[in-house]
Amino acid sequence: MNKKIGFIGAGKMAQAMIEGIIKSQLIPKENVMASANSEKTIEIIEKTYGIFTTLNNRDIAGYADILILAVKPELYVNVIKEIKNEIKPSAIIITIAAGISLMDIEQTFGFQVKAVRTMPNTPSLVGEGMSAICANTYLDESEISEVERLFHTFSKTERLDEKLMDAVPAISGSSPAYVYMLIEAMADGGVRQGIPREQAYRLAAQAVLGAAKMVLETGKHPGELKDNVCTPGGATIEAVVTLEEKKFRGSITAAMESCTNKVKNLI
Repeated sequence: MNKKIGFIGAGKMAQAMIEGIIKSQLIPKENVMASANSEKTIEIIEKTYGIFTTLNNRDIAGYADILILAVKPELYVNVIKEIKNEIKPSAIIITIAAGISLMDIEQTFGFQVKAVRTMPNTPSLVGEGMSAICANTYLDESEISEVERLFHTFSKTERLDEKLMDAVPAISGSSPAYVYMLIEAMADGGVRQGIPREQAYRLAAQAVLGAAKMVLETGKHPGELKDNVCTPGGATIEAVVTLEEKKFRGSITAAMESCTNKVKNLI
């Protein structure tokens, strides 16, 4: 891909994306540039990834064919106003923040702009991310595919209608936090039974990883896979019954609903 990639903002998510892009060799690192608001951050980025950096967001805007806005939701308006007169007419603008709609982007720029709304997640740090993507009408299919190729360097992708994007953090963006809590709770249960802490974490984490791969690779319904583990009169069904009694499913869906409601009111 012969494109110049610019990042405005260089936090953990941006760094995960930069690392994936560089490791994949899809784009040479000489074609990747990032800005940050502190000298310390850009020094870390330069040292770690060997890319060009700057403290000036306008430099990035004028440089990039694909411009990734990797700042907090509340900073989007100010950043766009700062850079809108510097971007290339053909530039693709990518957002990665929850609650920022395509219309928000278009209205803040004040003119026609190729905008893509995405929601990646933190497992992108280990190349196992999931990113939801939707684009406005100013991109053609080849341009959307180009964005997907870029995101495939650190994550899987799913295209969604924009009306569904506010629900993505609950199921994909924020959900790693729920899974970490599950792993921690499973490990605590193991420690309670005498298993050393580090071994308990490995046992729990690998079980979660393996279960997820079973869902993805077998194509079977999660309920069927669950049933396959529950032998009649066995220990697993006892655990499942206890989870149902403690409203395990209800707690997860309630958490997702509260997450989605928060996303809708971020800005």
